[in-house]
Amino acid sequence: MIEHVITEDGSSSLFIPELNEHYHSSHGAIREAVHVFIENGLKAIRKPEINIFEVGFGTGLNALLTLNFARENHVKIIYHGIEAFPVSEDLVEKLNYADLISKELTEEFKHMHLSEWNKSIGVSDYFELQKIHQKIQDFTPEINSYDLVYFDAFGYRAQSEMWDITVLQKMYDMLAPNGILVTYAARGQFKRDLKSLGFLVESLPGPPGKREMTRAIKV
Repeated sequence: MIEHVITEDGSSSLFIPELNEHYHSSHGAIREAVHVFIENGLKAIRKPEINIFEVGFGTGLNALLTLNFARENHVKIIYHGIEAFPVSEDLVEKLNYADLISKELTEEFKHMHLSEWNKSIGVSDYFELQKIHQKIQDFTPEINSYDLVYFDAFGYRAQSEMWDITVLQKMYDMLAPNGILVTYAARGQFKRDLKSLGFLVESLPGPPGKREMTRAIKV
């Protein structure tokens, strides 16, 4: 049974006892997500309209942070998040992200979770969302269609199939030239697989609790 937990920065996460796996870093869910996906991902894309694909929509934290960035910076973002196992409504009710990021986004956060799957919805003037209820292994991406991939699957120990080179090939294919993939992970084999596909791989300082993270650019 999935449990709601509070991480070191006061923000929510979820814990799966059977896998001994957290959805986010126990050192701080918001802290990690901002560092990996916003500071080292989204801020590296300099375009007035940005297409983002997230692997693992999960709690919706990355989507909410991205919505907040779009609102503050007046950038149009089209956001697609794939999730095979959606978080239940009762657990969503316990997530405190809007309280900590901006209470003005409380209704938008609820709207994101309650919206229909596999359908594009306008969450705000600057943010369009489509949640895809599917396994990434069964998903066929449109080639060269995304500027940025948030790769936020569970870790290799818990979900090794998500880190298979066939999945990473889909990430390469879906990214536009000079598109970026960012992830909290820094496993050696993972980085070697990215390089073998044609990515330029950067090892960057990680969030609290992790020495490194990875950013990969399609060149």
